[in-house]
Amino acid sequence: MNAPLAIVACSICGEASRLLYRDLYDDRYGYPGEFALYVCDSCGHRHIPVAFGSEELTSLYTNYYPRGGFDLDSFRPEREESGFLSWLNGDRGSAFRWVPRNVRVLDIGCGIGSTLAYHAARGCQAVGMEADGNVQAIARRYGLDIRQGVFDGNQFASESFDYVTLDQVAEHVVDPHALLRGVARVLRPGGTVVITTPNAGSFGAHLFGRKWLNWHVPYHIQFYTPRSLKHAARRAGLEVVRARTVTASEWQYYQWMHVLQYPPRGEPSGFWSAKGRVRHVSPFLDRSVSQGRRLRLHRYISRLLDVLGLGDNFVFILRKA
Repeated sequence: MNAPLAIVACSICGEASRLLYRDLYDDRYGYPGEFALYVCDSCGHRHIPVAFGSEELTSLYTNYYPRGGFDLDSFRPEREESGFLSWLNGDRGSAFRWVPRNVRVLDIGCGIGSTLAYHAARGCQAVGMEADGNVQAIARRYGLDIRQGVFDGNQFASESFDYVTLDQVAEHVVDPHALLRGVARVLRPGGTVVITTPNAGSFGAHLFGRKWLNWHVPYHIQFYTPRSLKHAARRAGLEVVRARTVTASEWQYYQWMHVLQYPPRGEPSGFWSAKGRVRHVSPFLDRSVSQGRRLRLHRYISRLLDVLGLGDNFVFILRKA
């Protein structure tokens, strides 16, 4: 890649953003190249200036994301979860958990479609959008309505959904303003948007630095703050009515395994990819991480960090007037 610039315009507010990291790379699936991360001093938004078009994004996810070898017989709908254990696991960190029964819902970036099957079982009319062409085989097998491509708001009639969910999706887009305008277009008046997205101001992001698992470049390119998302939402005719951190407890375990199996540039990770090489690490560190998981320390740490607003995952609830 070209040498990163010292300052670029913020992709949310347009103010100057300064260089934070200059040489991040795909530390999960081995996509080639290096990428620079910038932070805006005005709204706090962090972003990676890339110029992926729709075809490039489709190719990126189809060729590098690990869904091509998905076993169709292993497909299972998401399940209803509630109670203390659900809270301890951080289940409400997933956008689909905030959708009530018997509504019409659009899940942008629906992945393998397990959330669509969950919604259908609860009386909802559920439609998904997904850039990864590998999931079409799943959709055909299980009768799921998954539209392939990058969402732009023009694939559906205006005001046609009660709920729109973006579960770990808003960070993937090149143009956040176009995304939210499209969402507002398809959402009925009074409708709800649920966005879950990584919190780059989290304790984990500060502790692990460039090895924080949620930088996940070049797939993640936007990192919102409550201030930056409110700014973008207002421009789209939406209002943020709730912002909090709720993080799946397993992310703590994933983070430590991500560090222990951190790959060289250009190689897939032995933890995240079947194509990756498992790296030998200190037996003490390996035992410590495994023991912490057995003792469920990751659950209690996650809940404490979320209470303090320092968890790795934001949940934003937006409404259309």
